Amino acid sequence: MSSRGQNANNGDKIILDLCGGTGAWSKPYAEAGYDVRNITLPDYDVRTYQPPDNVHGILAAPPCNEFSLAKGNQSRDFQGGMEIVKACMNIIWSCHAAFWCLENPRGFLRQFLGKPAITIRFWEFGDGLDKPTDLWGYFTFPKKIYLQPAGLLRAIKSLPGGTDEERQLNRAITPPGFARAFFKANP
Repeated sequence: MSSRGQNANNGDKIILDLCGGTGAWSKPYAEAGYDVRNITLPDYDVRTYQPPDNVHGILAAPPCNEFSLAKGNQSRDFQGGMEIVKACMNIIWSCHAAFWCLENPRGFLRQFLGKPAITIRFWEFGDGLDKPTDLWGYFTFPKKIYLQPAGLLRAIKSLPGGTDEERQLNRAITPPGFARAFFKANP
């Protein structure tokens, strides 16, 4: 559950990575020696997780399955999707962290959380990927590297993977350029 990098000065700063999957978004924190706790299935469930005291920051990336525009006209379970979002928000509300951010691709989650603080595209941080992503929370906006797409962009639908589930998992991984920019703005 915990990752420690080489910088002992940050070891007492707890970062919760809620629904963190591979831990890509929290990786810069782990590399800088923060106490990163990836609260993700199958090992940890945000619906039952009890956070520790003195949480420094929270990154939350609840599954987008029910809120994604990519789902098209298929039936949606907003109540089931919101169960995870509400669990993330309950953890956020209980921690009083220095910063917190909840991300989800631009879509139907706006109908429940309102207008996001900012909508980013990953190419703005040098990741070469066009995926409009909404960010809600209390955090310093990450510094964008590009104001216009540089070079050839990959559409999110073009990411590799054999099965639908593999492609979905690949699309959910936070690109490293954005993760580093967020970390720099929110140490």
